[in-house]
Amino acid sequence: GADATRGGRRERAKMQGVEKINAELFTLTYGALVRHLLSDLEAVDEVNKQLDQMGYNIGIRLVDDFLAKTNTGRCRSFKDAARTIAEVGFKMFLGITAKISQWNDDETECRMSFHENPLIDFVELPEKLQNLSYCNIMCGVIRGALEQISMRVEVAIEKDPLKGDQAFELSMKLIEYAAEEYPFKDD
Repeated sequence: GADATRGGRRERAKMQGVEKINAELFTLTYGALVRHLLSDLEAVDEVNKQLDQMGYNIGIRLVDDFLAKTNTGRCRSFKDAARTIAEVGFKMFLGITAKISQWNDDETECRMSFHENPLIDFVELPEKLQNLSYCNIMCGVIRGALEQISMRVEVAIEKDPLKGDQAFELSMKLIEYAAEEYPFKDD
């Protein structure tokens, strides 16, 4: 009994170590990607757009993985989807939990904030790159993921510790619930 408990604890500790290494590897790889985009595209606005588009493409694919691994039911509202992203999605993919706040009256706009952001762990923005939205990939991921469940949204970075803010904050705005498109015709 005691040996099985120790073995289980050891396995969990080993997995947490692997997850930590994976997170750091991802962070460093993401930094290299951003550096590469900056050298290729030169214009910071173009890099911001490219990071958003890459995130969008990732978000489209992450939804299936997320739904398969979490056994989460379909989100019935934008508020439900935002809460699920903040509490489950960020935990699953980045190991952090975000907080949702500042809902408008019709629950179509909110803010998502978090104090930890592994993407910026080893990052300092030089003065000449203050217009770079280093974590713009997150905006795209959320946009792509929500579009897959028929919600068109706008997502923007409002606060960024790389620019002197205390926490990282995204604004999210529901544009519309899109009609589901089926790949087959009903005859």
